[in-house]
Amino acid sequence: MDELSLCLVTDRTQTRGRELAAVVGECLAAGLPAVQVREKDLGAADLAFLCRRLISPVRDAGAMLVVNDRVDVALAVGADAVQRTHTSLPVDDIRAIAGRRLRIGVSVHSLQDAIDAELKGADWITYGPVYETASKRPYGPPQGLERLAAVARGLRIPVVAIGGITPARVKDVRAAGAHGVAAISSILTADSPADATRRFLDVLT
Repeated sequence: MDELSLCLVTDRTQTRGRELAAVVGECLAAGLPAVQVREKDLGAADLAFLCRRLISPVRDAGAMLVVNDRVDVALAVGADAVQRTHTSLPVDDIRAIAGRRLRIGVSVHSLQDAIDAELKGADWITYGPVYETASKRPYGPPQGLERLAAVARGLRIPVVAIGGITPARVKDVRAAGAHGVAAISSILTADSPADATRRFLDVLT
């Protein structure tokens, strides 16, 4: 399974009281190819501790570990990639620090930002929110499939769609040109996160 086809973005407030590491482990066992650790309230030390708990099961599953925002933590724990946000260092600064030790994903909300990120050396773009979703309301209204398609057409690097993505919507976002999808609540809040992961993988293959 291509690493960028499905990425679980973590939010330990949405696990319905279940331990995040256990939930991620279930998803990895079900075939999840990528995990993005996105716990914005954690400081560097706590974030690194969490990532170190996840790195072994991620490696054992042959999956990719992405650290949100913190290039220092990503390097310290031996992660595969860092996800740049609007509060992170610029892409070229991340590349200057990490060299080729880390792949760089960039979260964007417009075509121009996506083009700029590609020109500066991003390895992939995460674009959204495509659909209405509570976790993405702070980043503006849903972008919709037409804007997603415009971004996908305008880039050479892969585009990962995020925001309200469910298995039922995968076909539409892939038809719009998305290389893969990222999910938060549709996996983390499910009765069985492993089954939710499998439902995504079934429609992605």
